[in-house]
Amino acid sequence: MNSNWQAKLRERQALGNLRKLRVMPPGGDFCSNDYLGLTRNSAFQERLMNLLKGNPALLNGATGSRLISGNSDLLENIEKAIANRHQQEAALLFPSGYVANLALLSCLPQKGDYVLLDEQIHRSVHDGCRMNHAQQWKFKHNDLAHLEALLQRCNGKIWILVESLYSMDGDVAPLQAILDLAKQYQAQVIVDEAHAIGVYGVGLLAQWGLSDQVFATVVTYGKAMGSHGAAVLGRATLKEYLLNFASPLIYSTAMPLISAVTILEAYRFIEKHPKLSGQLQANIAAYQALNLGPNAQKTDSPIQPWLMADAAKLKELSNHLLREGFQVYPILPPTVAEGTSRLRITLHSDNSIEEINALGAILNHWNHE
Repeated sequence: MNSNWQAKLRERQALGNLRKLRVMPPGGDFCSNDYLGLTRNSAFQERLMNLLKGNPALLNGATGSRLISGNSDLLENIEKAIANRHQQEAALLFPSGYVANLALLSCLPQKGDYVLLDEQIHRSVHDGCRMNHAQQWKFKHNDLAHLEALLQRCNGKIWILVESLYSMDGDVAPLQAILDLAKQYQAQVIVDEAHAIGVYGVGLLAQWGLSDQVFATVVTYGKAMGSHGAAVLGRATLKEYLLNFASPLIYSTAMPLISAVTILEAYRFIEKHPKLSGQLQANIAAYQALNLGPNAQKTDSPIQPWLMADAAKLKELSNHLLREGFQVYPILPPTVAEGTSRLRITLHSDNSIEEINALGAILNHWNHE
């Protein structure tokens, strides 16, 4: 192995943040993004099994890219159904949200353009920006004054990229205010709704009546939707442009049909079972009612950060919780900034009140150690 690689791995090992694969032991789920518990929902699983019984060919691979052999009438019809649910002209499916963001950012911003990113936006957006020749600037998280200061410095086409619900802090973007600034400075806005879809209907943009004010929306299906993949939503011209110029799409094998079918079934299932979202909101309220001290950064979302600057102590707490039957995961630098290590506690529709209270009791005890 290259000596530089070994040195970097040793350095990360010394810092205590070397990443390794592991299998999560059995326990109450407080770490996954399966906010509505669909991957554990027997009724949802039964619906998928019935679909397969009638069409086992859905399990086959796509055999090629969308532009060669990986397209089908079924796939296009599912995209139309997705677009209709989001009241958009068109939807384009991708194997993951990461690939969707790479596709958008690799070909939309051009040389001479400006891309303004919230500093806490997902890594895939930053990586996508590396594939274009635009000027990239970050603004402080949800800081409208800093965003406007950067907008005033731009002298070309402007793109603003934000998430509606942020994955690490669990807070939401001031979308209306951002869109107002975008209109004032003639900027285009792209919103990643990865963590909002399913939790808040088809997303916060739709819930707040803002869908028609953004250039494009990214929704992903590996979280509350209990599936896999992503879609870019927008005008039909945007879809056509991506099919012609987005390298991550053009040169990738299309998603298998089983993924697309599962996505559509997830939409239908969530629509027919609004109690899933209602129970999630009840569990969020139950967690908020716990007196967890200053470490708990309470939010109105399923994502509840529990901060602890001492990374070694945080890992100790995480391991203790695992032994007690709680699936949790410590988030360490470089994923988050130095001094902001945390448990990223996530709540789900199928967490019991007893589980939530028991988790709170351990966190409270740890507060007083």
